[in-house]
Amino acid sequence: MRFLFLGDMVGRVGRVAVWNRLPGLISDFRLDFVVVNGENAAGGFGITEEIFLNTLQAGADVVTTGNHVWDQREALSFAPRQDRFLRPANFPKGTPGKGSGLFIAKNGARVLVSNIMGRVFMHPDLDDPFHAAEEQIAACPLGEQADAIFIDFHAEATSEKMCFGHFLDGRVSAVVGTHTHQPTADHQILNNGTGYMTDAGMCGDYDSSLGFDKEEPLNRFISKLPKGRFEAAEGPATICGVALEISDRTGLTEKIAPLRLGPRLEETIPSFWR
Repeated sequence: MRFLFLGDMVGRVGRVAVWNRLPGLISDFRLDFVVVNGENAAGGFGITEEIFLNTLQAGADVVTTGNHVWDQREALSFAPRQDRFLRPANFPKGTPGKGSGLFIAKNGARVLVSNIMGRVFMHPDLDDPFHAAEEQIAACPLGEQADAIFIDFHAEATSEKMCFGHFLDGRVSAVVGTHTHQPTADHQILNNGTGYMTDAGMCGDYDSSLGFDKEEPLNRFISKLPKGRFEAAEGPATICGVALEISDRTGLTEKIAPLRLGPRLEETIPSFWR
């Protein structure tokens, strides 16, 4: 199965870049399943239902989120009725929406997608992400109810992300991190066959501070005083993500590579998709 995951869409330029490029990627590389993280798509803070639907229209099968999921209050109302919209699974019981779902890929495979959030340097009051992952895969094990399992682990600390990947190694197809908006160079297949990357990066303007206009963040580091709001950067966007070839037989990753397309970072397309 050919699987593509794209990191956090940031602002208008990030989401439009994804909408413009994704249909061609799906067609050119015959992709079976696509997941996009959309939690920063609305001006850098949250996502609206219109943006969510446009992302599906562009070809995404599922949209994941993270700590900014409720920044646009309308998400609280549309999350319960949009099955392909995921918020972190380890939010407290009773939170609107759902944290995982089983979906059918273009090749007929059953794909479990789960969105889980880390606690280190983020929200220590959340439910344990390791226990949450155990619950997800116990309810829908790889090779039984699911032909592939993908987890978007939205977390800050590199150590937590890496331990989370090793914890699930051999039991899920892939664990890919989001939240820090910078693509890491550690894409790999772990010892027992799980694809792993600490952070997929963002889809946005990299002449920025994490996709935001750099002047206000820079001012706050220097002066410690806010002068204005954080605004999403508006320069040309680069889309970043990770490509996976997942075995139809085992559900584990056979190939993994980053994907980067745009003017700011060095472009790279997985050699196994050329």
